[in-house]
Amino acid sequence: MDGSTYTDGQYLNENPTWHTEDSAWKARQILRMLQRNGINPKTVCEVGCGAGEVLRQLQENMDPSCEFHGYEISPQAFRFCQERANERLHFHLKDFLQKEGPHFDLLLLIDVIEHLEDYIAFLKRVKSRSQYKVLHIPLDLSVQSVLRPGKLAFIRNRMGHIHYFTRETALRSLEDCGYQIHDHFLTGVALEGANKTFKTHIANVPRRVVATVHKDLAARLFGGFSLMVLAT
Repeated sequence: MDGSTYTDGQYLNENPTWHTEDSAWKARQILRMLQRNGINPKTVCEVGCGAGEVLRQLQENMDPSCEFHGYEISPQAFRFCQERANERLHFHLKDFLQKEGPHFDLLLLIDVIEHLEDYIAFLKRVKSRSQYKVLHIPLDLSVQSVLRPGKLAFIRNRMGHIHYFTRETALRSLEDCGYQIHDHFLTGVALEGANKTFKTHIANVPRRVVATVHKDLAARLFGGFSLMVLAT
């Protein structure tokens, strides 16, 4: 899988909403991270902003003077973005790394690095572009995903994930790239996200039971969780 998947319309065909239904939930997780660490940025940039709805949700819930920028390489997603743009919410149809640009208070990498062919090089290059980074990383590797035939292949073909993480490998990857981890917590998109299928409802029964006792164990056994990370 290469970058053309996101520029030739293939990804849109597989994901016609561009995951906007989960944007409000993702924005709440980002706000939770910022609030519990006392971070109040004046400039925010999201790389791989998709349809731009996460940034729109953040704008509605943050200081009105905050300036937001979203970068996206997909012309299909950019059309969604343009519907959300305003005087303090700007979108750019370009590769964030094509040239040196402005420095931001906060850089958002929300469900991004698992799509990138060389995510290590990407993480190293974006590190200098902001004071703080907030990442959301799907934890696709679980007992269930390994044992179920075709599960990881489905995630690869439908969602475009070409790298699969556990909490430990995600954090270690960031540390290996020179990031300092300040905070992290698990988020349960399978439990809390929008438009859950009947199969997800069924799978959520054991996932929810175990998560009430030990969320990390539920992630390791059943998947359906992601990792929210604050780093510098």
